[in-house]
Amino acid sequence: MLRHLIRNYRAFSTTVAHPMIVKPVACLGDNYAYLLLDQKSHQAAAVDPVEPDKVLAALKEYPEYKLTAILTTHHHWDHAGGNKKLLEQVPGIACYGGSDNVEGATHIVKDQDPISLGDLKVVPITTPCHTMDHICYYVSDADQHAVFTGDCVFSSGCGRFFEGTAKDMWKALQRIAALPDDTQMYFGHEYTLSNLRFAEHVEPDNKAIQEKKQWAQRVSCTTPSTIRSEKLTNPFFRVAEPAVQTRVLGESKTESAEKVLGIVRKMKDNFK
Repeated sequence: MLRHLIRNYRAFSTTVAHPMIVKPVACLGDNYAYLLLDQKSHQAAAVDPVEPDKVLAALKEYPEYKLTAILTTHHHWDHAGGNKKLLEQVPGIACYGGSDNVEGATHIVKDQDPISLGDLKVVPITTPCHTMDHICYYVSDADQHAVFTGDCVFSSGCGRFFEGTAKDMWKALQRIAALPDDTQMYFGHEYTLSNLRFAEHVEPDNKAIQEKKQWAQRVSCTTPSTIRSEKLTNPFFRVAEPAVQTRVLGESKTESAEKVLGIVRKMKDNFK
């Protein structure tokens, strides 16, 4: 079963079949922006377009589509820093974000209050911790599901707790983990291989981590992951698992998930 799972990592590919398309756009050193395209209306949204020229160049691959929105996961410059330039280049588009701290924001989103992108409904999920204005964006159409997680969740990792606490992050991770297992998860940075090295340090006997690491070593772009994959390989999702608790706390000791999450985050911060 695990080999089947790993073989299908790339089946998630970099696009989602009809009626929505997701196009990753590599930016800066290791960032991902994304284009979300609704094939019915030919409307497009840019997610975290930190380098607008690259995003617009990628959109030219879909000349029939019109950019109508920016979806910003949080206010850090490497995610929101291209918003104003893109707003200048494409006047009149809406720019969504979680607070007024988001550069160029024209609309402050509310939790679960959907945004229309043509026929697609984009649902903001508040996930405060990395920043307190962090938003993940969930899109579901028929049997297809996608979520843009910014710096909340990475493939087999999570963001640093810059503005929140372990309790905040645990709540955020639980919200993402509650999405359907086949949800394709589009994250903000290409940290997968380093995350898997740490995950293997935490769970050296976890076969899913070992196989995913072997896969990640063979490819250059690892987005998207899936919620199912994260439940199997992400140590921050797995802090309530006995194997993780034993590794972190020692034999016959248990703690709350959020307590262990804080310890694991500190371990990752210091991991070489």
